[in-house]
Amino acid sequence: MTVAPAIIVLNRFALETAMRLVEVLPGATLHCGSDEVFRQAGEAPLPLAGEGGARRSSSDGGRERGLCPGRSVNPIRHSDAGKQVNHTNNFSLQEDLIHKIDHVPSHLQNLYQEGTPILAICAAGIVIRALAPVLADKRAEPPVLAVAPDGSAVIPLLGGHHGANDLARQVGAVLRVAPAITTASDLAFGVALDDPPPGWRLANLQHLKPFMAALLDGAAVRLAGSAPWLEKSGLPFADDAALEILVTTEAAAGSETRLVLHPQSVALGVGCERGAEPAELISLAIQTLAEAGQSPLAIAGVFSVDLKADEPAVHALADHLGVPARFFDAATLEALTPRLANPSDLVFREVGCHGVAEAAALAAAGDTATLFVEKRKSARATCALAAAPAPFDARAVGRPQGWLAIVGLGPGSSDWRTPEAERLLRQASDLVGHDLYLDLLGDLSEGKTLHSSPMGEEEARARLALDLAASGHQVVLVSSGDPGVYAMATLVFALLETDGREAWRRLPIQVAPGVTALHAAAARVGAPTGHDFCAISLSDLLTPWEVIARRVEAAAAADFVIGFFNPVSRRRDWQLDRARDILLRHRAKETPVILARAVGREEESVQVISLADLSADNADMLTMVIVGASTTRTVPRAGGVWVYTPRGYDCEPKP
Repeated sequence: MTVAPAIIVLNRFALETAMRLVEVLPGATLHCGSDEVFRQAGEAPLPLAGEGGARRSSSDGGRERGLCPGRSVNPIRHSDAGKQVNHTNNFSLQEDLIHKIDHVPSHLQNLYQEGTPILAICAAGIVIRALAPVLADKRAEPPVLAVAPDGSAVIPLLGGHHGANDLARQVGAVLRVAPAITTASDLAFGVALDDPPPGWRLANLQHLKPFMAALLDGAAVRLAGSAPWLEKSGLPFADDAALEILVTTEAAAGSETRLVLHPQSVALGVGCERGAEPAELISLAIQTLAEAGQSPLAIAGVFSVDLKADEPAVHALADHLGVPARFFDAATLEALTPRLANPSDLVFREVGCHGVAEAAALAAAGDTATLFVEKRKSARATCALAAAPAPFDARAVGRPQGWLAIVGLGPGSSDWRTPEAERLLRQASDLVGHDLYLDLLGDLSEGKTLHSSPMGEEEARARLALDLAASGHQVVLVSSGDPGVYAMATLVFALLETDGREAWRRLPIQVAPGVTALHAAAARVGAPTGHDFCAISLSDLLTPWEVIARRVEAAAAADFVIGFFNPVSRRRDWQLDRARDILLRHRAKETPVILARAVGREEESVQVISLADLSADNADMLTMVIVGASTTRTVPRAGGVWVYTPRGYDCEPKP
């Protein structure tokens, strides 16, 4: 199970059990069925989990910093002496881990259809009735468990062989109860043939049902080949049995009396020209496997030199086979030249090693691997096959293709964080950002390596993020607000243009937008940006004041609503006053001005003043200043005013 479960709590009686499970299920979210449970969940103390915390590196010599109050993650950081230090503060469950359920059946159905494991702390009948309308293919269902509210019972309801039984055992160990596992093969033989361990694949799932029925009726089975996990099971083996489990990397036909299991012990090494068509590489690989009599299900992974990490054809082949794509540097492959069947000086001149396909296959399969299919060629691609003595995890060799996502967190509140941003943060291996922004992440930083640095080191952060991604890491560069608005995205693309590093330019890069401080501040008071508006940064660190002043003058003359970013800092305390003076030459002194500080955070404050009263004393670097246009209006409300800028709709005030 790779997706964190959703824990369903419908009443206060179940909350204590839920909190015990949140502690040991990294990334688990809490879904509350009432306002009272939702409130109490937000206040409940959460003991530390023993593992899985964030790993923080920093540019300040390893100085320790505390995480913000949120879900405890047992962060692993480095002290000045270089020793690992585990901190054990108790915090409350962070807001972004708690969800309010509006309608239980539809909520459960949505989780199920999204493939999210469900751990419902309620009566099993509630879950069964809720999910009945969406039950379909048992081969694609996520784990679904019912847990007694007092923790006295754990029942896997669906997805027993897709992680539910294992999750039930884990939950049962925490609650100290025996899980009510009912799948016959688990109970009778201690093994699930339709859910083999990692590194094994069942070729003929369609024959499993009659095969298992025969076993459960008392038939014996013959094992042809080696599978230690089967040999240790309770299956009734006999050399003369009519039923057979065949273990082989070769393509073989199965039947109702013969199951075919493939150990993923074959490494597929590939190479291709730049821009080769995916269909060509896929066709070459499938043809090569067929000629060698090998099953595609025996492939552990697709492997190549790191210069090909951005080749669509390589990734398309890996996706076609349902395996990882991994890459080795040229030096690693060059060291295998004595073992190659077809070393090439031409290849060496091109990529720095005497072979790609053969060498990558051997590098992946290990020191004792056999190159049993030498390099095969098509017009623009090559491939080769090497056999390892046992199944191996492709993710443990070489490195994956790295990627960089530049993510905006919004102004501060997790409510304004986009699902895309959260998905990328959860997928990342490394998070790079300013200290404050990383500390805002709470649970989303769990299990990640954190690279933090203070304000003023933006270029160093961008370079680090690019370097990490180029070396195979999955990296999120964190910004507040929107990363493309006075933030990190521009700097990344400027470095791509000016630095010229080829490894950077081959990276997949994604920008995930966020809610800007301008839009968040505007929303707090109504709709001041309802008509034409612009944004201007008053920081003259990167833009000369003369340029800024011309832009303020132009925007004022054009009667734009203006959002001022970076209005004041400790070293810049005069620009906002100058901007006000420019604006007063074009606008009435009564023009509404919104001062929104730390919007979306606990220390948020929002006020509306007149343009005449605006001064640097009103703002700091956390303040968003919005100056209305000549048409911007205010509407009285309890405790203040609404502010809006009309677009010309026919709704003028009545006399």
